[in-house]
This record gives sequence, structure tokens and C-alpha cells, in this order.
Amino acid sequence: VQLQASGGGLVQAGGSLRLSCAVSGGTFSNYDVGWFRQAPGKERESVADIAWSGGNTYYADSVKGRFTILKDNAKNTVYLQMNSLKPEDTAVYYCAASFPGNSWERGSWGRGTLVTVSS
Repeated sequence: VQLQASGGGLVQAGGSLRLSCAVSGGTFSNYDVGWFRQAPGKERESVADIAWSGGNTYYADSVKGRFTILKDNAKNTVYLQMNSLKPEDTAVYYCAASFPGNSWERGSWGRGTLVTVSS
């Protein structure tokens, strides 16, 4: 399966962005999909993920109430709606897909998209 993340850019603090992760080459509805980010000099961290069914979601404490993950099976796309952005949200954002129960490291990863939040 191949993933393509897009939608990053430069935004002022308090603004919004919507990231998209287009998934191809597999049965989209079979996969859990997650968003991760890596800031300069920091380790990669999980931001949010959504189960294959679209029913269960996870959010990191740092983004709860600000970010929303959505899965559109008709478009084979997962979105990350990011509101009330903060400078500390600046990072390269990656999406990944994995079979339920498998670790993300065993899944497929796309190239990242850079999000820069200015203060």
C-alpha cells in the first residue's frame, strides 16, 4: 500500500490546516491509519490514529480538543483537521497504515508534509 501526505504549509498561531493522506494499492478499509510528527531535534511521536472501521480514534494529549482525524472510505483518504495551531505543532507530519494489531513500524509510511506554525 502507498500513502501520500499533503496539506502542510505555513500558518500563524491560532490558525488551521487540514492534512490529507491518500492511500492506494490496497483495500483501504482494512487498515488502521495514523498521523505522526517529528519536530527538529526530537523523536517521532504519535499524533492521532483511527481504526480500520473508522470507529475508534486515538489522540495524543497535546492535540486533544484541537485536532480531529477522519476516515473517508469512499475517497481512500484520511484527514487530520488541525485547529488552534501552536508553534509547538511545527513538525514534519507523516501518515502510516497498518493492519489492525500490527505495530506501525511494520506498516506502510508515506513521505511527510511540513507544517510550520509561526508565533
